[in-house]
Amino acid sequence: MANKNIKKKKKRNLIIFFIIVVIGIIAAFAMNQKGEKPIEVQTEKVGKRTITQTVDAVGKIEAETEVKVSPETSGEVIYVGVEEGDTVKSGQLLIRIKPDIVETMLEQYKSSVDASKMDVESAKEKMNQAQTELKRAQDLFRDKYISQQEFDNYNSTYQQLVANYKSSLARLGQAVASYRQIQRNADRTTIYASMNGVITSKNVEKGETVLGTQQFQGTEMLIISDLSVMNAVVEVDENDIVLIKKGDTANIEIDAIPDVNFKGVVIEIGHSAIVTSAATQDQATNFKVKVRLINPNPKLRPGMTCNAVITTLTKYDVISVPLQSVTIRRETNLQEEGRGIKKVDKDEAKGLKEKTPLVVFLKDKDKSKMVSVQTGISDEGYIEITDGLKVGQEVISGNFQAISKLLHDGSLIKLEDKKDAKSKDFKKK
Repeated sequence: MANKNIKKKKKRNLIIFFIIVVIGIIAAFAMNQKGEKPIEVQTEKVGKRTITQTVDAVGKIEAETEVKVSPETSGEVIYVGVEEGDTVKSGQLLIRIKPDIVETMLEQYKSSVDASKMDVESAKEKMNQAQTELKRAQDLFRDKYISQQEFDNYNSTYQQLVANYKSSLARLGQAVASYRQIQRNADRTTIYASMNGVITSKNVEKGETVLGTQQFQGTEMLIISDLSVMNAVVEVDENDIVLIKKGDTANIEIDAIPDVNFKGVVIEIGHSAIVTSAATQDQATNFKVKVRLINPNPKLRPGMTCNAVITTLTKYDVISVPLQSVTIRRETNLQEEGRGIKKVDKDEAKGLKEKTPLVVFLKDKDKSKMVSVQTGISDEGYIEITDGLKVGQEVISGNFQAISKLLHDGSLIKLEDKKDAKSKDFKKK
């Protein structure tokens, strides 16, 4: 009797165990189904497009030719014949400087020249007289009327007077040169335009005293600019400067003239770095690029701020996908790293391109398929795919969070409702 009860008890326990196992399996399956909620995505077909690679840069408008006008002689300005914005012709009178100081010096040097001329005449007369006496002494010495010593004295006197005459000629030459220099300075008190152009800067007024460039840096009185040839001088980031070459075309927008679209051509690329320090510890390294404007406008002024979009390369009929479709994943355990990329420091970033291959996610029925790709150039919306994809494949193009963090190879996905997608895009904007 006891044995029968034990058997019944074991049978009942076994049934209960199986029931618990089944319930556990069902619960686990239910939980698993709940945890595998599909990720909402947007897709786009892989196609061929024209991709235009551009570089953006900011700078200022400058005139191709610019002349800074400074006086060669110091003095008081007694006449200013132009105002800023005036158009001038080559040879036009611009400024007069009071010649009082120069005229006083001119009189002094004229007197020095006159005195030197008198010294030359006197030295020449004495030399000629000594020459005559030397010839007479030669005759007397030949006939033995005077001694060798007496003849040598005549000759020595003559040679000394010849040297005096040459010295007086040299002093006269120096005095004349100084006088002519002062004459030129006197002429330079009247300043004329050296080229056709526009007065783009005026820093002097009548009555002011200016410094000449002979002993000093000189006062910058005017700037004359040739506004018929204008350039956009922009600064390009060090990472982009290698993409630019002479002859590249550019679209230029001038903040002050928003209704005009200017065209330009790259004519000069700087090789000296421009290092600027920001408020933080980061430094920006740029290079100067000069773009010649093809269609200058009378409204343009040197110093205006401009934005240049330089076209560096265009490829036609290339396989491409939306920019946001391309992301990066670690080389090791790509599926596990599908959740996204952690932030990296500068040293780690040096080899990022080699260690973190570029990938896209394709729609494979109701799952995502991660594919490694090689890329080429890109524009504002699309990037060239040189290897890894074919035309017609359906690539996941959104949303950003899904591509950058959530998706991995084999993720369960579903297409996002177009209305919801538009609503999200609107909220982002």
